[in-house]
Amino acid sequence: MEKNPLGEEKIGKLLRTYAVPSVISMLVGALYNIVDQFFIGRSVGMLGNAATNVAFPLSTLCVAAALLFGVGGASAFSLRLGAKKEEEAAKAAGNATLLLGIVGVMIAVIVRIFLSPLMRAFGATADVLQYALTYTGITSYGFPFLILTTGGSALIRADGSPRYSMVCTLSGAIINTVLDPLFIFGFHMDMAGAAIATVIGQIVSAVLTVLYLSRFRSVRLQKRHFRPNTYDVLKIMSLGMSQFFNQIAMMVVQIVMNNTMTYYGARSDYGAEIPLACSGIIAKVSMIFFSFVIGISQGLQPIVGFNYGAKQYARVRKTMRLAVGFGTGIAILFYAVFQAFPRQIIGLFGEGSDSYFAFSEAYIHIFLLFLFLDAIQPISSNFFTAIGKAGRGVLLSLTRQVIFLLPLLIVLPIFFGIDGVMYAGPVADFVAAALSGIMVLVEFRAMRRLEQTELQSVRLQNETP
Repeated sequence: MEKNPLGEEKIGKLLRTYAVPSVISMLVGALYNIVDQFFIGRSVGMLGNAATNVAFPLSTLCVAAALLFGVGGASAFSLRLGAKKEEEAAKAAGNATLLLGIVGVMIAVIVRIFLSPLMRAFGATADVLQYALTYTGITSYGFPFLILTTGGSALIRADGSPRYSMVCTLSGAIINTVLDPLFIFGFHMDMAGAAIATVIGQIVSAVLTVLYLSRFRSVRLQKRHFRPNTYDVLKIMSLGMSQFFNQIAMMVVQIVMNNTMTYYGARSDYGAEIPLACSGIIAKVSMIFFSFVIGISQGLQPIVGFNYGAKQYARVRKTMRLAVGFGTGIAILFYAVFQAFPRQIIGLFGEGSDSYFAFSEAYIHIFLLFLFLDAIQPISSNFFTAIGKAGRGVLLSLTRQVIFLLPLLIVLPIFFGIDGVMYAGPVADFVAAALSGIMVLVEFRAMRRLEQTELQSVRLQNETP
């Protein structure tokens, strides 16, 4: 039987092969939001920027659902393939694909029914609400396609085709980028134009994803593999839970952040809309950095999953060390750029008052103070998921956003007003990174003990006459 390169190829080459297309795919997803933000900011202005920020939690919810079943299915697929259980691997891929389709339709329907209350709950002020309703009302039709593409890309990477997964998402982003200025400025459609362009791009990406999923490479998917199976569904969900909770935590923090910004902003010299718009822009721009980090973490998943399943623990550790090293190097670079050019970054998304830029500069300098540590926690979370220890992955996925940042966002502004929101970020970043590092080192020691046990077992077998 032909050997799988995941267990034989050099780790550095494998990580580049799987991580680079994954990074590009994540960057493309970020590009959808940033391109819309860029053109909306220059056509509608600050209120349009604020509206896309209000709509942003729903995009995060879609990504959460996609990663729950996509990364969960890909992790189960890789672990079973590494253990030479091809039929079980096929069931994981088939069930994951079915779940992606079902949940995409469900989210779209629920959002359509409760659109207006959701926008108010996500922090829309009276001046921002109509813009948010227009934009989200249209983009909600694209949610099933967004979920299928995002989750399906993880399955495609696990099947050994990272470049095709990149093509799926890149094609849609290019279409969105071309259509945005045409619809917004050429047809004078403003918010609606940006939303329509986004949906068209998502449909194209989803079609390409479905074409691949119909002809998997590593195993042959048949109708029986798509029949829902309780064991496989629960296994997929358990392995995708850390990524899911990480995104859900981000969504909850975004909602709390929006409402905190408008509440305390209205009680400051800045007003309600300036903090809401500025924090939304920074969240979108920060997605560029997190696209690299999450892409690396997804790139390590099939490598770590296969080698852990094959009991090649040294390769697992080396993959993790390289991933954290690459991620931290990128984090340091982005930290330097954010700290050096805050005004220029905000200025890309339209003009504003002196107060608008003053708040933005302070927010970037303080909230992103420990950005250089932010690669450790998401990579560690996906590492534990990939080796089948979903509980630890879930715990780490919750640390920065829910366990640390969320309480700080609620408590600190009580004492420090709008400034309290800014100081919550670096505190959460530092503690989450420290805890992640400790847990990974403990796991490395456990792997070394497993290696010793395996060696002793082999020696005993060889000594037995």
